[in-house]
Amino acid sequence: MTTGGPPRRRLRPGAAIVRAAAGATAALLAATTLAACGGGGDSGQITLNFYSFPDNSGAIQKAVDNCTAAANGRYKIAYNRLPNGADGQRQQLVRRLAAKDTSMDILGLDVTWEAEFAEAGWIQEWTGDNAEQAKDGTLEVPLETATYKDKLYAVPYNSNTQLLWYRSDLVPTPPKTWDEMISMAEDLEKQGKPHLIEVQGAQYEGATVLFNTLLASAGGSVLNDDSTGIQMGDPALEALKIMKRLADSPASDPSLSVQMEDANRLAMESGTAAFQLNYPFVYPSMKANQPELFNNFKWAQYPSVSADEPSHVTIGGIDLAISKYSKHSEEAFEAALCLRNRDNQILAATLGGLPPTLSALYDDPALAKDYPFAADIRTSLENASVRPKTPAYQNLSIVISHAVSPPDKINPEKTLKSMTSQLKDALDSKGLIP
Repeated sequence: MTTGGPPRRRLRPGAAIVRAAAGATAALLAATTLAACGGGGDSGQITLNFYSFPDNSGAIQKAVDNCTAAANGRYKIAYNRLPNGADGQRQQLVRRLAAKDTSMDILGLDVTWEAEFAEAGWIQEWTGDNAEQAKDGTLEVPLETATYKDKLYAVPYNSNTQLLWYRSDLVPTPPKTWDEMISMAEDLEKQGKPHLIEVQGAQYEGATVLFNTLLASAGGSVLNDDSTGIQMGDPALEALKIMKRLADSPASDPSLSVQMEDANRLAMESGTAAFQLNYPFVYPSMKANQPELFNNFKWAQYPSVSADEPSHVTIGGIDLAISKYSKHSEEAFEAALCLRNRDNQILAATLGGLPPTLSALYDDPALAKDYPFAADIRTSLENASVRPKTPAYQNLSIVISHAVSPPDKINPEKTLKSMTSQLKDALDSKGLIP
C-alpha cells in the first residue's frame, strides 16, 4: 500500500485477546474498580455497573436515574464513563473482560464489537423473554448489529445514520445520486458560488464507513454471506471510482484527506460548502452557530449510486450487552431493557441527538420539534447497511481506511486488487496490516 500512516504490525491469531489478557493485571483492576465495585455497599443494595461512552448531554445519566428509581430499591445503576475515543473504550472493556472482572454488568458496545466479544465468550446471549422484549418494535437493521451467528448478544440502545445536508438557496432540489451531486457542485463552482461536498476522507473509521456505504449501495459487501471470505468485486470497483471522481473534482474540499465529521460541520457552517454527508448532530449546531445559513439548511436521503436503488448507509450506534462475569445477570438484563425504553430513547434523541432504535418513536410527537428529520432517519435506517460482522473487524477497517485515504491516490483497479489481498490476510489473522 502506498499511503502513509503508522508503522505496519504483524497480525497473530487472537492477538488482541492475548494482549488484553496480558494487560489486565491486578494493579489495573485495583485502580479501575475502586469507583465501580459491584458489591452491595453499606445498605446491601445491589449496584449494577454500566459502562458506556462519556455523554455530555446528560441523557445517559437521566436514563440511569430513571431506571434506578423504577427498580424500587432492588438495585441501583452506576454510570461508569469510558474514555472519549472508541479505541480507548474498547481497550478498557477488553482488558477487564479478559481478566474476568466481576464488577462489570452492563456494557455499552459500539456496533462493530459484538462479534469479537461474543466469539471471545465475554457477553451473554439474550434468550427467552429478554430476547423477545429486546426485539419487540426494534428496527430490523439496528437489531442486526446486535446479532452474531444468528444469536442475539445485545439490545440496540441507539443508532446513527448519515443524511445529505444541503443549502436550498444554492440547490432548490437535492440530488438523488452521487453523479447528480458531483455535477451540481461542479456547476456551482463554475458560477463562483459555494460548491464543496463535505465527506469523511481522513485515514480513520469514517473513510471505512464511506467506502462501505458506497459498496453496499452498489449492491455489494466486503464479506460473503457467512462472513468466511472476502466478496468485494465489481460493486467495490464502482465505490472506488466514485471516491476517486470526487477527489479529482473541484467539488472536493481541498482538505478532503484530513476531513472528519466535525471538520465537515465547520466547513458547512463557514459557508463554503453546498453539500454535507453527515450525522444529525450538524442540525442543532447549524441552528445555534449560523442562524442565517440555518434558514436554508435542509436535508434529504443520502445519495444513491444508482437511480434504481436506494442508498444503504452504514449505521453506527451503541448496543447494550451483559457481561458473562456479572454476578447480577437477571437484574442487569432488566436494567438494560429499561435503559433503552421509550422514554429514555427520547431523551437520547432530544438531548444527545442519537436516533432511536424503536420504530414507533419516529411517529411520536415528542420527537417532532427537535427531530424534524425523523421520517428521513427512519427511512435511512430501514434501508441501512452494517459493517462487516467478524471478530477481525478492527483489522479489516484499518486495511480499508488505508487503502482509500488519501482519496486522490486511489487507482480503482490497482487499489481494489491490493485491498482485496490484504483483506483476505486480515480476515485470516495473518500477514501484515498498515
